[in-house]
Amino acid sequence: MPDLQHLLVFIVAGWLLNLTPGPDVLNIVTNSLRSGARAGFVAALGVTAGCFVHIFAAALGLGALLATSAEAFSVLKYAGAAYLLWVGLRILLAKAPPPAPELDGVAANGQAPDYKAVFLGGFLTNVLNPKVALFFLAFVPQFIEPDALHKASVFIQLGIIFNLNAIPVNAGWALAAAWIARRNAVRAWMQWLDRAAACIFVAFGLRLALSDNSIR
Repeated sequence: MPDLQHLLVFIVAGWLLNLTPGPDVLNIVTNSLRSGARAGFVAALGVTAGCFVHIFAAALGLGALLATSAEAFSVLKYAGAAYLLWVGLRILLAKAPPPAPELDGVAANGQAPDYKAVFLGGFLTNVLNPKVALFFLAFVPQFIEPDALHKASVFIQLGIIFNLNAIPVNAGWALAAAWIARRNAVRAWMQWLDRAAACIFVAFGLRLALSDNSIR
């Protein structure tokens, strides 16, 4: 493990990186806007579970395979892009977007969210994005000493720290979106916010499909 100073730098850098909007954040925010903060928290847990898959896969060498094999990267890339496009188009083609939640966990139509589906959505949004795997391969090793024993073990420990530190950031996104959805001035715009989120999902999907194997 790095010393305390480098570990603190690692933690702060992780927080800053998790503040950057992307498909995971959009998934959390969309669920919070539509169904309340609890749904956003569940989506965030799904994202966290997906990150654990990437962390352990990278430690086992599967992440390196994505970085070196164009075929493996393309398979996961197009699967992820197809999923993001499907999510966006499903929202766009919906007959009527749900209204802003009156109570946390209960939409104005009286129906509780399907939390299993919300969790799975967050999980798939993350785990089907090969850019996340490449990110861990590029970011985490910078904080591992070259002469460290059991580098894979250190990688996993740092990855777990990064992932757990992301939870309060993701929870913050969920709370902020749920708070916004409760504002009277925002309620009239919920349909347009729903459509805007759908378009962003489609944009993320197209961007992923057209991207190369860099992490940028």
